[in-house]
This record gives sequence, structure tokens and C-alpha cells, in this order.
Amino acid sequence: MTNQDLEEKIKDFDQIAGITDSLRQQNKKIVHCHGVFDLVHPGHIKHFQSAKKFGDVLIVSLTADEFVKRGPGRPIFNQIIRAETLAALSVIDFVVVVNEATAENIIKQVRPNFYAKGPDYKEKSKDVTGQISEDEKNITAIGGKLVITDDQSFSSSKLINNYLDVYSPEQRIFLRDFSQRYTAAIISDEMKKIDNLRILVIGDAIIDEYHYCQPLNKSGKEPIITNKYLSEESFAGGVLATANHVSNICNNVSLLTILGRLNSREQFIRERMHPEIKLNFFYREDAETTTKRRYISDAHNRKLFEICFFNDNPISEKIESDVASYLVTNAKSFDLIIINDFGHGFITPNLINIICNTAKKLALNVQTNSANTGFNLITKYPHADMICIDEMELRYATHDRFSNLSKLVSQTQSTMNCEMLLATRGPKGSLSFSKKHGFMETPALATNVVDPVGAGDAFFAFAAPCYAAGLPHDMVAFIGNAVGAMAVQIVGNRETVKKIDLLKFITRLLNQ
Repeated sequence: MTNQDLEEKIKDFDQIAGITDSLRQQNKKIVHCHGVFDLVHPGHIKHFQSAKKFGDVLIVSLTADEFVKRGPGRPIFNQIIRAETLAALSVIDFVVVVNEATAENIIKQVRPNFYAKGPDYKEKSKDVTGQISEDEKNITAIGGKLVITDDQSFSSSKLINNYLDVYSPEQRIFLRDFSQRYTAAIISDEMKKIDNLRILVIGDAIIDEYHYCQPLNKSGKEPIITNKYLSEESFAGGVLATANHVSNICNNVSLLTILGRLNSREQFIRERMHPEIKLNFFYREDAETTTKRRYISDAHNRKLFEICFFNDNPISEKIESDVASYLVTNAKSFDLIIINDFGHGFITPNLINIICNTAKKLALNVQTNSANTGFNLITKYPHADMICIDEMELRYATHDRFSNLSKLVSQTQSTMNCEMLLATRGPKGSLSFSKKHGFMETPALATNVVDPVGAGDAFFAFAAPCYAAGLPHDMVAFIGNAVGAMAVQIVGNRETVKKIDLLKFITRLLNQ
């Protein structure tokens, strides 16, 4: 098959509706398959052959690279190669690359008579993501029918995990051992315990701005590099991002934060918060809502420098009193209080004492940044049930730069009298300690880092509710690392980690 033949079979999303309309006018029955198709194997070919028997024309759509969230190093092959591979198969008539995470809109665009899935989906109850039920609903809505082919099943993920070098030896050993204790279905069932927890998220609201630039050259008059402005985008960051992450796994989330009257950005924030989150905003008159503006080289996504807009002086006694009244009245009604403390003046010593004395369970994350190094430490809290902290922040808190990390984790856990402490270590994964299970090391599960901003907050946002729901502590650490691996593939807080994507990711990781 020539390159021209391949190109004629590969169609754009916008083109395919016109093609299928024409086919229906010719009374052709259309069959549609959708997937990632990262490694085409005999199981795929048999599936396509069986699917084609339901109709006259077979259209196969595949998920674009950006939306593939199946594990480290995935997809193995980029979307161009995957599309060309499928187009080379004579049984397939048309191929479409879909720039979305699910098949919902491509089903509506193709409007097939039959939507075909492989034998893995024969028992819908075993699909931990619930996506097959959504697909059936979507195909039924346009008058089509879901069909399941009945050929021998092969697993692309198992073949890739076992025969392609996508994992380091450390990752491979860990995943092999972990998969012997837990399956994705077990983890999915355990996470259902989180659904109805009442969770209050407290912390600093931050607007993250990304200003993309093109570096030009050194200025002729000053020793600086001139940059050409290209574009910008803004995200709901800080505790706003944490609350949005939590709302993906919990049905009852409340947020308590502070905005600045001088430039509140409140409408922007409200538009970007999950609609089910109960928002409790307080306002300080002497500041704008904390904004962190990062200038980024567009060519390599490298951050050049950052400008912060904030007033990190403590809030006024009046605001503190109002927040305290809310906490005294409501804190005990929540199953878990999550604190994201970025050290921008909101959480005062008095509020800390109220929270620590009233919370049923308290999960704590206290962060060091360029404005508060040495001042915003975990030790300003007398107690927490669960702590998530970066290794360097832990070293600041213990005033110990060189000691073995295990010693510092154990020391801090004892000082804070917490049940579980997780120390995140970036590319080294995490080290956790619990009273019940002792030390646990979990390797990093990411191979492709797009942007580390917000990854630690995502880790914490999932790990804290998992802990509060009573999930096994090794499972809590694993879920946190999996979420972190997904979050570093997202620019800033452009989007949150969805539960369905997490379960897909975990399914592929454990398919050993």
C-alpha cells in the first residue's frame, strides 16, 4: 500500500461525518471500533475482522497521544504511526484520530449502525472505569447497537509491560509485587469508600498564569535577553486545584479560602471550580487574590522567571474571627479536613489551634516557596493524622540537610503524632511511614514530565481521602504516585486528574 493510499484512508474528525452520510445514502451498514491501538497484535486483527462482519464499512478511531493515560512511556508509538499502521490493514476502511479522552463525540460524529468492542468487555461489571456502559449509552442514543466480538483476547498492555522496556528494574519489581496483592478492580472497589465522605479543603487560593514567550536575543543596551510575547493562559491553582482534584473522587466537598478585594478574580475562579463544590470565600481588603505569573519559553516549555502578586501578611483580626466562627460551627461535621498551606497569610496560629482541636481527621500539606523559605514549616502545626510533605520541606522542618530520609520521616511522624506520613521525592517516588505498616517505598511511575507544577498537590488531593477512607497504606502511597505520574503530564493546573483516567492508568500498570 502506497503512502497516498494510507493518506486517503486516514480522515480528520470533521471529514468523517460527510463520509458516513454518503455511505448511509448508499444503504451501507457502518461498524465503528475505538481504542488506543498502541501495539497492534493478532487479537486486534481478529477483532477488526469479526467487527467487519456486522456491516459493510469499518471505521476505526484512535485516541490522540495527548489523551493517552495508560502508564509510563505510553503511547509507545505516536498517533501518526498508530494511524498509518491501522490504515495499512485491508479490513479497515477509514481511520480517524480523536483529540479527546473518550469515544463519546466520535460516536456521535460517525453515527454507526454497530459499535464493536472486544471480548474483554463482555462482562461490563469487570470494567472498573465504567466506560463501556457510557459507550453503550452513547451508541444507543443515536440508534446504533453495541456488539462484543468473541475472539481470543490479547492484552496490549501486558505485551508492552512484559516485552518492551517501558519500566525501570525498580518499577518492574515494585509493580510485579504490588499486582500480586491488589488488582485494579480491588483498588476501584476500595476507592468507592471515598464517595460519600464529607471533606473540607482549606488553604490559599492561587491563580497560576503562564505567559508564553519566544526568546529573541540579547538586548543591545542591557545585559538581558529580550522575549517576544506569544500567548497566555490562567489556571485555578493552589487550594483551588486541590479541591477540584478531590471532587473527582468525592461527592461532598467544601472549600474554605480567601480572596483579595483589590483584584479578586472571583468570577474566573467560580467558572473553573467543580460545580458540586460548596464554596466559602472570605475577603481581605488589603490585597489581591494571590497570583503567580510564570514566563515560559514556548520552544521547550522552560520557565524563564516568575512574578508574584500577593500580600502574605497575616489576615486581619476581623477576618480571622469570621473564619474561626465558621470552623467552630462546622468543622466537626466533616469526616476529613484537608489543609493546603502555602504560607500566604491565611492560616493563622489561632486558626491552626481551632482546626487541630476540632477536626475528626486532619490531612496536612505545608509548602515552602521562594517567599517563605524557613518560615512556613510543618512544625507550626501541633498535630495531624496524615501528612504529605516534599523531602526538602521535611529537611527544612527538621533542620537536617544530610541525614537519611527514613530517620527524618520517623522523627517527624513521632513529633507530630501522625498515623501516616508520606514524603514525596519527585523522580525518586515517595517514602511513607505508618504506625501500622512501617516504611514503604514507592517508585516514581512517570517517564515523561511535561510540567511538575501542581503534581504534588494532585498526589496529596488523592492520597488524603484514600487515607481517611481507610484504604491500606501501601495502596494509598501507590495511588498517590500514580496520580503524580499523570499530573506531571499536564501543563500546570490546566485540567485535573479524573478518576476514570486514574483507573485506566492503574489497570495498565498492574497488567503484568
